[in-house]
Amino acid sequence: MTWTIRPRSDIGGLAAIEAGEGPLVVLLHGVGLRAEAWGAQIDALSAAGYRVLCPDMPGHGETPFLKPIGLEDYCEPLAALLTQPAVLVGHSMGALIALHIATSGHDQVKGVVALNAIYRRTPEARHAVTSRAAALDVDRVNDPTTTLQRWFGDNETTESTACESWLNEVNPAAYKAAYTVFAESDGPSDAQLTQIRCPALFMTGEDEPNSTPRMSQDMAGLVPNGRAEILPGAAHMMPMTHPAEVNSSLQQFVRGCLP
Repeated sequence: MTWTIRPRSDIGGLAAIEAGEGPLVVLLHGVGLRAEAWGAQIDALSAAGYRVLCPDMPGHGETPFLKPIGLEDYCEPLAALLTQPAVLVGHSMGALIALHIATSGHDQVKGVVALNAIYRRTPEARHAVTSRAAALDVDRVNDPTTTLQRWFGDNETTESTACESWLNEVNPAAYKAAYTVFAESDGPSDAQLTQIRCPALFMTGEDEPNSTPRMSQDMAGLVPNGRAEILPGAAHMMPMTHPAEVNSSLQQFVRGCLP
């Protein structure tokens, strides 16, 4: 598909793509991206009879950057939007946010999906990601080459081209702020995971080197109603690179949470 820019609405101070009518599904993107990264999921879920709300993270897309300083600053405005039963779906940093809201016991969260989520990084992985965060510049655009290499390897596709454009457009200070929160987190704690009472789906790619299959499997094992799915041949950007498979799993999961 093409990854063209879509119109936004202002919802609770966040610029967001809205599509469809019905029970609510909220899609949360990762660091450096924007709501359009969920384009294939927006189309599939809205066509299936759901209202899809896909906000831009602060300083990304068309949401202004108000200098959030911690994970709660990203979670609070999103939690405030949940005034009706909803399923939260997050990718990467978005998964960290979605899981944090779910662990809070928010009574409108009826299901949570964590795509390519991190949990208990190895010391080597933690050092690598915190070093990348420390090296980011707040005043100028950061070179996206190494990020794109991690996400797509040497493949130049419409998906990698879209991500390159978004990474070049994101507010550098907002990118560093979000990436720092992501880098300094080790994912949800064991105690938090055991507190998630709604159904939870943990998905990652078979070829994902950072948000590994083992991480998803271990998190799913701690959630009372959790399960893991590992997508063959996929890596970090699987919502974009493997939309049919991701959409199929999401629709099945959402149907079970929002009848």
